[in-house]
Amino acid sequence: MSFAKGPHAARRLFRSSLSTVAVAACLAGLGMGGAAQAADTGKIGLGLPLLTSPFWQSYNNYLPKYAKEMGLDILAPVNSNGDPAQQITDMNNLLNLGSKGIVVGPLDSAAISRALDAAAAKNVPVVAVDVAPTQGKVAMVVRADNRAYGEKACKYIGEHVKSGKVVQIMGDLASVNGRDRSEAFRACLKGYPGLSLLEIPASWKGDVAATALDSLLTANPDVKAIYMQAGGVYLSPTLQTLRRKQMLFPAGDAKHVVIVSNDGIPQEFDAIRRGDIDATISQPADSYAKYGLFYIKAALAGQTFKPGPTDHGSNIIQLAPGVLEDQLPAPLVTKSNVDDKALWGNTIK
Repeated sequence: MSFAKGPHAARRLFRSSLSTVAVAACLAGLGMGGAAQAADTGKIGLGLPLLTSPFWQSYNNYLPKYAKEMGLDILAPVNSNGDPAQQITDMNNLLNLGSKGIVVGPLDSAAISRALDAAAAKNVPVVAVDVAPTQGKVAMVVRADNRAYGEKACKYIGEHVKSGKVVQIMGDLASVNGRDRSEAFRACLKGYPGLSLLEIPASWKGDVAATALDSLLTANPDVKAIYMQAGGVYLSPTLQTLRRKQMLFPAGDAKHVVIVSNDGIPQEFDAIRRGDIDATISQPADSYAKYGLFYIKAALAGQTFKPGPTDHGSNIIQLAPGVLEDQLPAPLVTKSNVDDKALWGNTIK
């Protein structure tokens, strides 16, 4: 997979045309029917990167729902608990259990190549969710445009904070998700000369973020905005730290610190409603699950895809020769649309 580990992911699938002329039309118009009608696919293995984040918990809860709709026989998901080495072991175990296809959320874009090679040796297709590998064969990468996450967060902050210090709490920079979000946010912020950037590399770990943010705020009590790259792991520690520092004021208060997050979990929506944070970019956990399963079924049916627009509002791009990524949409959520029932974060209890 060509890019990184990270907390977060969405999935929808469509059928591709086998004819060159029909490709664009099929990508734009075909639904899940073709893959869903494929005969016996065998057992599907499911690899989870971690379950400490509400985002991945939600993704995990969607898997059996969509598997049932598609007639897929899935093995019990395995949780690698944030350990890339364990994830390789888990993938090998899924192969030994007879998985005919695997859907996995890679923790490390480079390390996962060993597991991908093992799957390829057994002719077992793999769909990567949320993170693309830097090496190895995958049938499809299902992922949102992570550079857009950083850009959307930057633009929101730039429009609401005219001058001052901005903190970026980053993910794991060994992952493409962490790199894409960080680089895009950093590059965009250069367009706002009144803002200065402070960064915290937190590797998707809430305790690391809390400790570093505490120290940073002690030295910089005049911080005006914070961008959290993963609300599932950073929301609670960030708000707790601000509260402890007596810096947590609701939106509209002159002392309010503008906060933008990523994930789209219910906890973030509640924080927006309270005025604790201002916005989040909703990473589609439901679509990651839906399209991850769709593409693995399509792969087992021998279907292939080409770059172009899809029928589910996304776009397939080529990351590298033979590596395609379905970039699913991830909307910005603010107080004005936080109650939208179409957002997956409003559909779970």
